[in-house]
Amino acid sequence: MHDESRRIEERVQRLHDQRIKTAVYAATVPFEVEAWQAPGEPVPFEEAAAASYETFSMGTPWGPPWGTTWFRMRGQVPADWAGKRVEAVIDLGFTGDWPGNQAEALVHLTDGTPLKAVNPLNQYVAIANPAQGGETVDYLVEAASNPDILADNFSRTTPLGDKLTAGDKPLYTFRAADIAILDEEVWHLDLDVQVLRELMLELGEHDPRRHEIAHALDRAMDLLDLDDVSGSAAAVREALKPVLSRPAHASAHTISGVGHAHIDSAWLWPIRETKRKTSRTFSNVTSLADEYDDFIFACSQAQQYEWVRDNYPKVWSRIQESVKNGQWAPVGGMWVESDGNLPGGEAVARQFVHGKRFFMDHFGIETKGVWLPDSFGYNAAYPQIAKLAGNEWFLTQKISWNQTNKFPHHTFWWEGIDGTRIFTHFPPVDTYNARFSGEEMSRAVRNYSEKGGASRSLAPFGWGDGGGGPTREIMERARRLADLEGSAKVVVEHPDEFFAKARQEYPDAPVWVGELYLELHRATYTSQARTKQGNRRSEHLLREAELWATTAALHAPGYSYPHEKLDRLWKTVLLHQFHDILPGSSIAWVHREAEAEYARVARELHALTAEAVTALGTGVPRAFNTSPYDRAEVVRTADGTPVFVEVPASGSAPLTDTAPPQPVTVDGRVLDNGLVRVEVAEDGTLSSVRDLRAGREVLAEPGNLLRLHTDLPNYWDAWDIDKHYKNRYTDLLDASSVTVVEQDPLVGAIRVERSFGKGSTITQTISVRAGSPRIDIETDIDWHETEKILKAAFPVDIRAPHSSAEIQFGHIQRPTHTNTSWESARFEVSGHRWVHLAEPGYGVAVINDSTYGHDVSRTVREDGGTTTTVRLSLVRAPRIPDPEADQGRHRFTYALLPGATVEEAVAEGYSLNLPLRVADAAGAPEPVVSTEGEGVTVEAVKLADDASGDVVVRLYESRGGRATGTLRTGFPLAGAQITDLLERPLEDAEITDGAVALTLRPFQILTLRLRRG
Repeated sequence: MHDESRRIEERVQRLHDQRIKTAVYAATVPFEVEAWQAPGEPVPFEEAAAASYETFSMGTPWGPPWGTTWFRMRGQVPADWAGKRVEAVIDLGFTGDWPGNQAEALVHLTDGTPLKAVNPLNQYVAIANPAQGGETVDYLVEAASNPDILADNFSRTTPLGDKLTAGDKPLYTFRAADIAILDEEVWHLDLDVQVLRELMLELGEHDPRRHEIAHALDRAMDLLDLDDVSGSAAAVREALKPVLSRPAHASAHTISGVGHAHIDSAWLWPIRETKRKTSRTFSNVTSLADEYDDFIFACSQAQQYEWVRDNYPKVWSRIQESVKNGQWAPVGGMWVESDGNLPGGEAVARQFVHGKRFFMDHFGIETKGVWLPDSFGYNAAYPQIAKLAGNEWFLTQKISWNQTNKFPHHTFWWEGIDGTRIFTHFPPVDTYNARFSGEEMSRAVRNYSEKGGASRSLAPFGWGDGGGGPTREIMERARRLADLEGSAKVVVEHPDEFFAKARQEYPDAPVWVGELYLELHRATYTSQARTKQGNRRSEHLLREAELWATTAALHAPGYSYPHEKLDRLWKTVLLHQFHDILPGSSIAWVHREAEAEYARVARELHALTAEAVTALGTGVPRAFNTSPYDRAEVVRTADGTPVFVEVPASGSAPLTDTAPPQPVTVDGRVLDNGLVRVEVAEDGTLSSVRDLRAGREVLAEPGNLLRLHTDLPNYWDAWDIDKHYKNRYTDLLDASSVTVVEQDPLVGAIRVERSFGKGSTITQTISVRAGSPRIDIETDIDWHETEKILKAAFPVDIRAPHSSAEIQFGHIQRPTHTNTSWESARFEVSGHRWVHLAEPGYGVAVINDSTYGHDVSRTVREDGGTTTTVRLSLVRAPRIPDPEADQGRHRFTYALLPGATVEEAVAEGYSLNLPLRVADAAGAPEPVVSTEGEGVTVEAVKLADDASGDVVVRLYESRGGRATGTLRTGFPLAGAQITDLLERPLEDAEITDGAVALTLRPFQILTLRLRRG
């Protein structure tokens, strides 16, 4: 037989694209269209319905950036269309084929009922099936003219990312608004040909099935009447039935498809637009559920449900009905799909608390799994946190984006830092926006790592990132691929069903221990530094407000614990931990609003804390310690006078003239407090840090070396930092002044000022305080660089085989060498409040109050010694998607802690991030709780969420070893229970001599519910 493959393939492609697809709609009549441009921000339906509309013609430009145009569309179904499937088909002037980053619209009936959304891949709204003929159609269409920020694949900057800079030139040209007949036979033929052609092209050249499909398509195309596609479509479909009906091989891979619509809670659009995106996507999904009984849709992010509930009650009712019918599956159990590295431990716990409670309260469903397909890496505390929230499985696919190493598993047990394991799956289709194309099906099978051990994987299907969701075309593909020779089999089912089957099939799945590090998007630890600082400050202010509100509720008659205010503020902070807000990868509008929200949250939390402290009574000035560790340090009074105080953990103490162990001396550029001696060089670096207790020099080279690197990654500017950034840099050694600014027995400080680059300045105040070996570096930057990153280096004279960085409820160790490609790929990593380096007998920590990104490297000197260098990533200057990212003022503090153990690093991390609060108070109420036992660290103290008055305490083992100890209460204790994160009892806690006995494994998290006597 002669090889006719090329002729057949080209023939099928042309006939499909130019004849079959164009004949899907058999006849059309245009709507009469009028338009009204809403001024400013979006308006409610009632206001739009009452507006004055003007005649609007097709081909007319419309829609300024971020604008809203309402269109009134009126038409009538022709009488002779009776019995046909009739639809409205609307083309707003769509560009490309991505639904989420351009024009979108929600179609309403004139009574305000939302029907369905339209986007470039879902342009229809069903009118009648079958039509009676003569029906009048009257719609109000809310169209959003959102700009295409992704134009040119992020290759250029754009002012369109903020309505303040976007201008008002119309972005789109309205193409068509018609009433049309859907020719269902042609539409099904279109899908038959698509599925077969794509399968054929994925099969091997020597696979008989490929040639069988090719010749079947060739013969079928002979039956297609080019002058009457509609009339011949049935015959063509009949000819294709034999190849479409051949069953899959018995050993074929099974793909569990679950409908999905990844909606970024903010990204290339602001939060206000996400609220509308949810209504559009969710109305589409519920419409599809009405049409396909076998459709199942998985949806996470309780915050988005709440937006729909509050703003679109009719869509909310449809969601509730779909949940009851089993077609809508709440998943994930988190308030939003947060970043996987940056939120603090208590914040991750609250993501689950608020998310799972929402689904239980509104649907009576407890979600079983963690659904995080798109976060930029996952911290090693997740397995324990997830399990303590009642989860059984974990899903993501983002690790498939690794730049260097291919992750070895798709189905596995993920083991966290404490030893907890959770059953985990990475879909081998490598997308959370699957559409069941031939290429995707082939990739999933080819990619699947568990061949021979397991035979199934999951594929979230539907258009996403900006929403859109599944379409009827994707559902039709799934039906055709349910049992088709040459392809994997597709079954649409709930993700819980997939995980149950996968676990049963593969109980001895391999184990991955430690973090799931994404070898990409490493700059998300640093970009948009003010957003990150707002998150860090908010997390600690929430801790502070909860502790002192609990103290006041226990000791101040008449004080009412602010449950509702704290709940609202927590949800605001949790929302802004979304994986494109906190990482700094959103447009300017998003980060501008985030900074304003963090400022508002801070004001409210300061007020709540002040109210609680005031409720304890006024009297003499006292220092309040929110940290879980006792403190002896310098604090400043209201007029700035330094005072040395000793304050118990979670308690307070009066500001008395307690003498420090030894005063601070300042001699030229040398600061000395008897614990450390710091010498500042003429260039402003630390030329020497002498640990006087250990009798050793800490630095191997000048410390606090500021280095400015060129930082232009290969692609995703705000997301990525590529290894080549290290090759081009400037050391900032030209200090304009080095001046002693404080010389007091309690504080010595030297200020260093620098100017550099494009008018940027840095002022750093290096201070040493009485009684503490910690060297603080308060930093004020006025930043005007572009495509740069600024790092601060501390080269220490320590041979450290690994670094330890704080993460949620513990810390993680990473090798300092690069023996393998996996270690080499970790050239930029994340951490929270501290990084620790140690050799046997001696350690050093670098502490920070708002920095997450850092790198650690080591070299061997000519004298044989080893220099291990920690470099904090202070600020970046990407230009895409926000061309003004990080420009302007930044204020933060980082510190060097010589001679530190891990436990001391933990304590100082809390101290730097929870500064002592000075306020007038009448007395010293006993701390709500106090602990005994090394490594036992209290993370949260609050009243129970059910308003019972019980006290809830969350603590953890922080050193990485076993811990035993006790927890005592500052109130009569009537009983204690160990609970899950949602404060549900697991077992009774042991009480001995009025105290709770504690036994913790390394990094174990323990939540206690304490009943008051």
